[in-house]
Amino acid sequence: MARMSRTKGKVGEREVAALLREHGFDGARGVQYQGGRDSADVVGLPGFHIEVKRVEAFSAYKALEQAVADSGGAGTPVVFHRSNARQWIVVLSADAFLDLVNAAASTPQQERDAG
Repeated sequence: MARMSRTKGKVGEREVAALLREHGFDGARGVQYQGGRDSADVVGLPGFHIEVKRVEAFSAYKALEQAVADSGGAGTPVVFHRSNARQWIVVLSADAFLDLVNAAASTPQQERDAG
């Protein structure tokens, strides 16, 4: 991997960790930078395995497949992606998205308003 690409990846991971913290989560870079190949790129969002892609040429399916493989079934695999001068977006399977919608719909309104 080229040095610029690695640097861009690290910066992206830090940006996502900061984004999670802005929203009240304990976002931090995962331990893959210490040699743990299959660990999440960013941790701190309970129940999710986060892969970060800070690239211009983005393949959603390829990135999601990597997140699924790396998650090992622990947590819902999601991919945070951002290209230059764009906002972060999140990619996840339709089933995972609909599970989240169902969970939100079954949560009483008072709990949603308090969160």
